[in-house]
Amino acid sequence: MDIVFLRDLRVDTVIGIFDWERNIRQAVILDIDMSTDVQRAAASDNIADALDYKAVSKRLVSFIQGSQFQLVETLAERCAELIRREFNVRWVRLRVNKVGAVSAATDVGVIIERGEPGCAPPA
Repeated sequence: MDIVFLRDLRVDTVIGIFDWERNIRQAVILDIDMSTDVQRAAASDNIADALDYKAVSKRLVSFIQGSQFQLVETLAERCAELIRREFNVRWVRLRVNKVGAVSAATDVGVIIERGEPGCAPPA
């Protein structure tokens, strides 16, 4: 199994549980690992045979910008579902960082893994 990844995908969205958060846009940063097999794309040198990370990033940006979740957990779950469903990804690891959510911490968020057993990379 091979991995296609995206790092530091920054998107502004409405997210949070407090009233003031529902009236502003805040940045979330995503790191994504997606299982795939790159052999076909490598052999053909054709984007049609690859997991198109640009298409994944554009779709996620559009989805997240239009969302208004309260919890980063919900945002992460919905993004993982979208990636698996729309891009035929069998396994995904997604890290969602809500920058500045805790004043004493640099980063805060969740990391989830979703997918078929046996599709995750070795630990």
